[in-house]
Amino acid sequence: MNEVLCVTHKYPPSVGGMEKQSYELINGLKQYYKTHVVAYQNKGNKTIWFIQLRTRIQALLRENPGIRLIHLNDGSMGAACLWLQKQADIPVAVTYHGLDVTFPLDIYQHRLVPRLTRYQGAICVSEYTHNECIKRGFNRHTTFTVRNGVDTSMGDIPFDPAIVDKLKEQYGIDPTGKKIILAVGRPVKRKGFSWFMKNVLPLLGEDVIFLMTGPMKSKPSFLEKGIESLPGGRNLQLLLGAASDSKQVTELLQVTKNAYHLGSVPYRDLIQLLSLADLFIMPNIVVEGDEEGFGLVALEAAMRGTYVVASGIEGITDAVIDGKNGSLLPSGDVKAWVGKIYQLLGDKEMLRQLSEQGKEFTRRNYSWNTMVNEYHYLFDRIITQYESEKLSRSGLFLQTSGRPAY
Repeated sequence: MNEVLCVTHKYPPSVGGMEKQSYELINGLKQYYKTHVVAYQNKGNKTIWFIQLRTRIQALLRENPGIRLIHLNDGSMGAACLWLQKQADIPVAVTYHGLDVTFPLDIYQHRLVPRLTRYQGAICVSEYTHNECIKRGFNRHTTFTVRNGVDTSMGDIPFDPAIVDKLKEQYGIDPTGKKIILAVGRPVKRKGFSWFMKNVLPLLGEDVIFLMTGPMKSKPSFLEKGIESLPGGRNLQLLLGAASDSKQVTELLQVTKNAYHLGSVPYRDLIQLLSLADLFIMPNIVVEGDEEGFGLVALEAAMRGTYVVASGIEGITDAVIDGKNGSLLPSGDVKAWVGKIYQLLGDKEMLRQLSEQGKEFTRRNYSWNTMVNEYHYLFDRIITQYESEKLSRSGLFLQTSGRPAY
């Protein structure tokens, strides 16, 4: 059995789309490879973990000479491990999620990204990210697309009507007789939460309520205030994942009827909220340098039988296939969004059928197992290509040095 080394700083118990993808990939690869792992698991200082990373990787490579490929789970890992390009005698493949390619800092784009192109394989989570890589000089022959997956078993968890009582008792929200629209994620500008609250929700009628979940602070921290005031503060916000739309969302919550932010909720409650909702939305807007790499939450909503309405931009179009598991709309087009939501909420039977079709389409096309199988195929391909080229270079050296090539 071949051996691979997976290196990631996005891993459980931390929660997020990249953490989930990393976990499912690493555990899925174990059926094909002896898999070694270096992962930051939210223990100790992360900066120290990065400082010690090189030593840990070198030790693992010495102790396990059978390792034939190293996988780095995002572009920041690729930037942190550039030393591998000179010191590792095995291929390195890097997964790119979006912002790790498009991050709009000059030194990153002009100094680091060109060096990232020198790895032996680039695996992109969406065609959008793939195209952004090609624009930046990545080799077309070693740059691939493997879409993220979703836990299809989540679609089999029964709906628990107790979630209605929890909304009433814990959040003071009575959804009885209401049409529910749900959005999930950190309130960063590109997610379009404040845009939707300001421009679309007031036009939908009083029988519609808008629920949001995800980490959000009502007031920025001291650090966030400091970052915002710095030159280039926006880029630092992107790098650190600071919630740049929190202030606008908080202000709009005070003046917008039927809009509620639940904060972070337990996974078991999120599952039930996804099923309770009539529609799940991703109203993303275009924010230069902060593009959506994929759209895992849309797949989770579809697996819970909730129809998805999303902006047809960037990596979202790899998760939401128009007419299959959701509807894609022009970003920022108020008329299109209001019209589509009215149409869907106004015909319960049509919406039920679309939701069921979306669930089955997602189940067939987006399993984690499908994603892992594609990585397995690409890893084997990269290993074979690298070792073939290495053997060819060795033979050429023997010939040019005057020694016989066997």
